[in-house]
Amino acid sequence: MSNKEKFNKKLLVEGVDDQHVVWSLCLKFEIPKNFEVIDCKGITNLYKELPVRFKQSEIETIGIIIDADSEIKKSWEEIKKTLSSYEFTIPEKIPSEGIIATNNSGIKIGVWIMPNNNENGMLEDFITFLVPKEDKILPIVDETLKNIENQGLNQYSLIHKSKATIHSWLALQSDPGTPMGLAITKKYLTTNEETCLIFINWLKNLYS
Repeated sequence: MSNKEKFNKKLLVEGVDDQHVVWSLCLKFEIPKNFEVIDCKGITNLYKELPVRFKQSEIETIGIIIDADSEIKKSWEEIKKTLSSYEFTIPEKIPSEGIIATNNSGIKIGVWIMPNNNENGMLEDFITFLVPKEDKILPIVDETLKNIENQGLNQYSLIHKSKATIHSWLALQSDPGTPMGLAITKKYLTTNEETCLIFINWLKNLYS
């Protein structure tokens, strides 16, 4: 454990946006700060970080949040293969409520695949779920991006469309360009949406 880390419970995430979203949700739902949220700076580094964490003698809990991207099945198979090597019993298919398991060494593991353990996508898709149902701006953003794509003018790849969508939406709020985590704090986004509540339940159960 580094000198800057205080807890023997960790949550490994792909990037700083994931980190800030988790912090904001923990604040909103009053989840105790008894674990570190570690920005691994990419999925490759996250996988490199895992064996380091498992070797720490004092480690109790390791959570993992990754994006499904365009192939959730492939992402799950990679995670399942990795965790099986550390003597975790992992189901064939990830449940919609995420994974929490304990191995013979007593280490608890948790896995959540963004956005909801069932669909392709990423953190930005999860955040899009949190846009209030009555919002009138998101449909306009969707239609605008569709027109841009139909004309072949989009500079973003379609796999990253959710990034273009949510950041365009955030650019049109009262404080344009507010980061996703802060948008939760400022209540631009709702946290009563079903996927969000399932995610919060996963966090609470993992670190309780």
